[in-house]
Amino acid sequence: MLNLFEMKPRKRYHRGILCLLLWGISPLLLAQKTSKPNILYILVDQWRAQSAGYAGNQDVHTPQLDRLASQSMNLTHAVSGMPVCSPHRASFLTGQYPLTHGVFMNDVLLDTNQITLGKVFKSAGYQTAFWGKWHVDGHGRSSYIPVTRQQGFDDWKALECTHDYNNSAYYEGNSPVKKVWETYDAIAQTQDVCQYLTKPSKRDKPFFLVLSIGSPHDPYQTAPEKYQRMYAGKTFQLRENVPAELAEKVQQDLRGYYAHMSAIDDCIGMLRKTLHEQGLDKNTMIVFTSDHGDLVGSHGAWNKQQAYDESIRVPFLIHYPKAFGPKGKKSKALINSPDIMPTLLGFSGIKVPNSVEGKDFSRILMGQQKNDVTHTLISCVQPFGQWTRARGGKEYRGLMTEKYTYVRDLKGPWLLFDREKDPFQMQNLIGQASLAALQNSLDQDLTKELKKRNDAFLPGLDYVKKWKYVIDATETVPYVKINYQGLPISDTSSGYPNLK
Repeated sequence: MLNLFEMKPRKRYHRGILCLLLWGISPLLLAQKTSKPNILYILVDQWRAQSAGYAGNQDVHTPQLDRLASQSMNLTHAVSGMPVCSPHRASFLTGQYPLTHGVFMNDVLLDTNQITLGKVFKSAGYQTAFWGKWHVDGHGRSSYIPVTRQQGFDDWKALECTHDYNNSAYYEGNSPVKKVWETYDAIAQTQDVCQYLTKPSKRDKPFFLVLSIGSPHDPYQTAPEKYQRMYAGKTFQLRENVPAELAEKVQQDLRGYYAHMSAIDDCIGMLRKTLHEQGLDKNTMIVFTSDHGDLVGSHGAWNKQQAYDESIRVPFLIHYPKAFGPKGKKSKALINSPDIMPTLLGFSGIKVPNSVEGKDFSRILMGQQKNDVTHTLISCVQPFGQWTRARGGKEYRGLMTEKYTYVRDLKGPWLLFDREKDPFQMQNLIGQASLAALQNSLDQDLTKELKKRNDAFLPGLDYVKKWKYVIDATETVPYVKINYQGLPISDTSSGYPNLK
């Protein structure tokens, strides 16, 4: 019998590797079994929870995501507590609620002194990397973001915000030279991330890599032709809360929305293939989620910010066989935007900073701790942008439970839905005598939650004044000529394509 311990060290090493290979074991994978997990965090923009094959939508083609879901923990009740771009991203990065970190509107700066995911993972020995849409810099949507505002990410290929997906700019590292992705940016960014994953340094230390994709956010009709052809001329089953007079427009928008999704789906496949080929798949946690959803005609509205499920509920898949096994599972845990940071740190065995307000769900999801979360906070501090007051926008605070959505505006109780009996939220139950005890209980829980979050629920302009944000006539932070401080913006690109 071969005795490795009687050989000289160099010879013993090579014979040991030979034995592992003969036994069908990759030495790389063996080494990874004792290391902290790599994390590939895929954040897309404006993808609602209901629009995926695995979620029961038979109209959208998402085979790669469906396969991922079949092998992942699927958080079916995940919530974007303030469903709009910058607030979600700031909560993801800090583990704090918007009134704590101050990013309750788009296009304002996340304080560079914040303790963020990038900084914490970096200090724990991780390689940190960020690709794609940033949207917490507040100095214009196309301006260079210096290293001092990159929040702890070492590898950097990002832009503040663009939805011009076929002419998508970015900056790399500490260089102020603007570059442009060669193709549709989700695909180009994915290919670049795959190249990054092939570097030998990815074996030396664990990595925390965020791929932040700008689609399927509108404009809807800009996915590559290959994906648009998949849906050309097709008619979809519309959600019951889409008004009949909007059906034609919704059908057209869904053709583009789904085309973006299918393009992203192929990107998921590319990433998983690369992880497998590089021997990184066994020790890499893949998270797939979105910053918020999109109404796409539901309740007669588009985009986000509103308290309806199409706006607030997001996909949230965690693929981590080491923790969950090879087969897919589902959880109704009410994970919210501020909970993401502590949960990722919990899975990685890293101490959660005291600055974090969210909850670590890692032990709950692994079945090691009872789930004691019965509700989670949803809010709009200040309506703006695509949901201005002229479009019905208003401040609100609310709770989501597994079954109910309860929302209060500045005048008092506003919305109450039983989402199990009324999944399209078409019957507002506020004020019904038979549900008075339920409404009162939810209202009391909301009052306690607001007190816990130091949220006085004031008019939105009070918070705008407190944080000294400059706003325009629609009460929206400007981002083309001047920024949230009233300072001129050097690069005045809006980030939207010129569509005919």
